[in-house]
Amino acid sequence: MTNRLTPLPRVGITMGDPAGIGPEIAARASARPEVLGVCRPVLIGDPAFLLPWMTDSAGPLLERAQDIPHLTPAPVILSTPRSSLAELIRPGIEQAAAGRLAEAAIRLAVSACLAGELEAMATAPINKASFSLAGLSFPGHTEFLAHLTGCEDFAMAFISPRLRVALLTTHLALAEVPAAVRRQPLERLIRLVDRELKVYGMARPRLALAGINPHAGEGGLFGDEERREMAPAVEACRAEGIDVSGPYPGDTVFLRAVRGEFDLVISCYHDQGLIPVKCFSFGEAVNVTLGLPLIRTSVDHGTAFDIAGRGVADESSLVAAILLAADLAGRRIQQKAPGVTADAPASERLRPPS
Repeated sequence: MTNRLTPLPRVGITMGDPAGIGPEIAARASARPEVLGVCRPVLIGDPAFLLPWMTDSAGPLLERAQDIPHLTPAPVILSTPRSSLAELIRPGIEQAAAGRLAEAAIRLAVSACLAGELEAMATAPINKASFSLAGLSFPGHTEFLAHLTGCEDFAMAFISPRLRVALLTTHLALAEVPAAVRRQPLERLIRLVDRELKVYGMARPRLALAGINPHAGEGGLFGDEERREMAPAVEACRAEGIDVSGPYPGDTVFLRAVRGEFDLVISCYHDQGLIPVKCFSFGEAVNVTLGLPLIRTSVDHGTAFDIAGRGVADESSLVAAILLAADLAGRRIQQKAPGVTADAPASERLRPPS
């Protein structure tokens, strides 16, 4: 029997911080042929910042999410509520007005996803200082999205062609990390990662846990978090049938994953996981928020204030984020409606190495 084809998924692309490179890379990425081939891109934000970067082939400007079309072959703009804040924005500077405009785009994208008006969202970078100046207490996209969706069980992960990493802690001072390495949060994260990877096509993900201390504690000589908290979490999850092992020394486990021994490494803290990801796959890695009731991907870089407004920003990371969002949306469509196939090519990013 021939599978029915669905329309291409609609992927919302937030403009990010308007004082940074977000609007530029969002507009450019949305017009790339490989993006138009797998989804219907919907730029979300203040048109004052997006339109200057749009090509002549841009689609209509929309005021309501329910008007988002399935079949428009060009990018469209879904406008956030107009305000006078746009006139205050100065490129390359941390400022409250920019944080508020970035917030408005995120809120609109989330509401459209939850209402079924978008199948996924990909986010351009925000500036955490501007967010704070705007009165928002969230350290980043991940925590803000969890708040907006009422999600308590979530995680930040980075997916690249060579390495996949999930983080136990995200934007946390390094001095505070050891106190956060506890058995219960680790067990929740291991279960979440295993469940999410299975949703996206891995029958039995092979997970590895990176130790927090040198040599994974060396039997307690260099710290006891591995023996006291991490090993019991691994044992409990293995008893549930999850293929997880470790803790392993952090200076070798990521290379072992790159060579194909593991499908994903769970890292204890931000830089432990992000340094190897960016060394192996900078510009190709995609930030994915696991556990949300919607699909969200993002870039692996920041707002690049130093080049904002100059027209020299590289949109490749956002392109990768959009492509993965479209692929994940297609997978969810197939799971919800067997016999229906999303008419977009499958991504290799979540498949186990051959």
